[in-house]
Amino acid sequence: MRQIKPGDTIGIIGGGQLGRMMALSAKQMGYRIAVLDPTEDAPCAQVADYVITANYDDIEACKQLAAQSDVITYEFENIDEEAARQLSAVSDFPQGFNVLRTTQHRVKEKEALVSLDVPVAPFALITKKDEWSEAINQTGLPAVLKTCRGGYDGKGQAVVKTESELTAAIEKLLPHGELVLEQFIPFDLEISVILTKSRNGEVTVFPVAENEHRDNMLYRTIVPARITKDMEEEAVAIAERIGEGLDVVGTLAVEMFVTKDGAILVNELAPRPHNSGHYTIEACKTSQFEQHIRAVCGLPLGSSALLSPVVMENVLGEHMEPLMERLDNLQQVSLHLYGKKEAKVKRKMGHLTVLGTDTDACVNVLDQFWMQHILH
Repeated sequence: MRQIKPGDTIGIIGGGQLGRMMALSAKQMGYRIAVLDPTEDAPCAQVADYVITANYDDIEACKQLAAQSDVITYEFENIDEEAARQLSAVSDFPQGFNVLRTTQHRVKEKEALVSLDVPVAPFALITKKDEWSEAINQTGLPAVLKTCRGGYDGKGQAVVKTESELTAAIEKLLPHGELVLEQFIPFDLEISVILTKSRNGEVTVFPVAENEHRDNMLYRTIVPARITKDMEEEAVAIAERIGEGLDVVGTLAVEMFVTKDGAILVNELAPRPHNSGHYTIEACKTSQFEQHIRAVCGLPLGSSALLSPVVMENVLGEHMEPLMERLDNLQQVSLHLYGKKEAKVKRKMGHLTVLGTDTDACVNVLDQFWMQHILH
């Protein structure tokens, strides 16, 4: 099996914070980094050896990235299909496009999960305005309407409780493309499992994370998740079934709901490092980013063992000013900033990580760090 060795160049499609942290792990191991991103001075570009500033659907730019790189990976799933096909033909692109094709479209993703006997909420495809009634027959109300493509952190979706709310939401979102209506699941917890599968077939799974969201964005990740051993084993087994069934290479994040009766339903997939896995940088023997690099390069995977209870918290644009006033309070807090110039409201600017004897102690450190709960 092909092995990409330190000193070779890893090409990354996407120059955001995930690419940046991926690149930092790779450079620590001795690799060079080439990045393709349309934004000058993107977070990953700041730490890369070679930068190609172009749109993701620019075929010539993709070929330039391939010529510069010994292996190609990506930091996000919305890659242009034709560009990915061209890259597969002219470069070493071990993740391929099959998983991307599935996860780029929410209905295709759910149909794939159903075919693998993975539990998901009832759902229905909506392609025309007059399909709302049939969709409700499959999902009931309340429900969540989402665009099939794109959308993240709550963008491109709406919770609907009545028929009139649904028809209004369809009117608003349908111009952006096909929609999926999903049954609203009353859940106790949201959890995620991050799996890594090497191009050589080796598989590791990181500890189950418990995720708290605010305004449809990840707020905190708590590890170990506060679930039973049986739930933990089931969540890991589901992730492994998906990784095998979709023939994943690299990192796969599986987001799940734990319902009030203890059932686990899969919500979404992300075939790349994930926000809920940032805790692994400090708290695991091998981070999700290093593990991903090892996987696509054909190196043995590292241990994913948890070294300490941990809580990770996102830093958004509106948090930057109070954060800068508290830099003297970083004694027990690890700070990661992504190098983004403009601190927009709700924009992910970085994250904080705290290790401790237990997760309650970690939360207490974060609360004390912000003093008087200014962010809370």
